[in-house]
Amino acid sequence: MPPPISLLTDFGLKDTYVGQMKAAILRVAPGVDLVDLTHEVPAQDVKAGAFLLWSAVEAFPEGSLHLAVVDPGVGSTRRAVAARTRRGDVLVGPDNGLLVPALEQLGGLASAVELTEPEYWGPRQSRTFHGRDVFAPAVGHLAAGVPLERLGRALHHLERPFSFPAPKEEDGCPVGEVLHVDTYGNLITNLPGAMLPARFRVHIGTTTIPEAPHAHYQVVASGEPLSLVGSTGLLEVSIRDGSAADVLRAGRGARVRIEPR
Repeated sequence: MPPPISLLTDFGLKDTYVGQMKAAILRVAPGVDLVDLTHEVPAQDVKAGAFLLWSAVEAFPEGSLHLAVVDPGVGSTRRAVAARTRRGDVLVGPDNGLLVPALEQLGGLASAVELTEPEYWGPRQSRTFHGRDVFAPAVGHLAAGVPLERLGRALHHLERPFSFPAPKEEDGCPVGEVLHVDTYGNLITNLPGAMLPARFRVHIGTTTIPEAPHAHYQVVASGEPLSLVGSTGLLEVSIRDGSAADVLRAGRGARVRIEPR
């Protein structure tokens, strides 16, 4: 049975790009299971795509395939790559940093290739749509049992033009920042639950949230702020029945300070 294939892009759903990419996979490997992670990554926002991919891949069974395309450098000198993790999964996409956090989440890089063999590309060759013409066919061939090593020349590392900022400590207090704003307006930080004190206050902008961490979203009254460790294992700042991003006027990069109690 072929492994499931996850899909993450910034293509949106108004155009036919996602459908064409799926068709390119199914042309090579009919009957595979395709799982849409999201196609609403902000346009050309590689960092946002990297975070979302990182947050999702661990939920898949070992040996899964992940196709991620947020590719402002399409058609340029950036490499098209496929990379196997130490857990046994394979990620396919542009070599622009998009895949690296997910690779590390799955144990690190075991082997990788640049997709240089046209035999495993699609029949059309557009310089602006490698998602359909290079990446999707490669994933299809992997799902059909073609060894990774046959897809191109070996690579020993992937490019890492950025990394997620690590939490810091100031005067004995953990300090982090917002990495992502989700669809509900929750502010997801880079502060892992394991590094937080048992009880604490959260300072973000001019707002102080006492009595954290909260057990769930309805602990406070409607419209009030709260903070809890979310499904990613990271601290989140939320507003009950509202958007923390809008109410607190905060977004990616906003400073978050933890004060132990």
